[in-house]
Amino acid sequence: MELNIPTFLGQTIAMIVFVWFCMKFVWPPIMNMLEERQAQIAEGLAAADKGNRALEEAEVEKQSILDEARGQAREIIDHANTRGGSIVDEARTEAGSEKERILAAAQAEVEQEANRAREELRGQVGVIAVAGAEKILQREIDSATHKDLLDKLAAEI
Repeated sequence: MELNIPTFLGQTIAMIVFVWFCMKFVWPPIMNMLEERQAQIAEGLAAADKGNRALEEAEVEKQSILDEARGQAREIIDHANTRGGSIVDEARTEAGSEKERILAAAQAEVEQEANRAREELRGQVGVIAVAGAEKILQREIDSATHKDLLDKLAAEI
C-alpha cells in the first residue's frame, strides 16, 4: 500500500463519511439508550431511597406503636392491680362485718341457751326444794299455794 496524496485524501474522505454516518445514524440511538438507562438507574435509586425512608419511618412508627402498647399494657396491669387490691379490701371488710354478725348471733344464742338453762335449773331447783321441804315436814306442800314462794326463790337464785 502506497502512501500518496490521492490515497490519503480518499481515506480522509472515507473517514469523514464514516464519522458523519455514525454521528447521524448510530450515535443518537446509542445516546438515547444510555440516557434511558441512566434515567432507569436514577429512578431505581430514587425508589430505593424512598423505600429506605419508608422503612425507617415504618421502624419509627413500629417503635411508637410498641411503646404505646406497652404503656397501655402497664395501665391495664396497674388498673387490674388496683382493682384487685380494692376487691381484696372489700372482701376483708365484708369478712370482718360477717364475722361480727356471726359472733353477735352466736353470743345471742349462747345467752338464750344460758337463760333457758337457768330457767330450767330454776324449775328443777323449785321441784327439788319442794321435795326437800316435803321430806322435812313429812307432809305434802300445796304447790299452788307456795308458787309465789318458789317464784321468789327462783328470782333470788
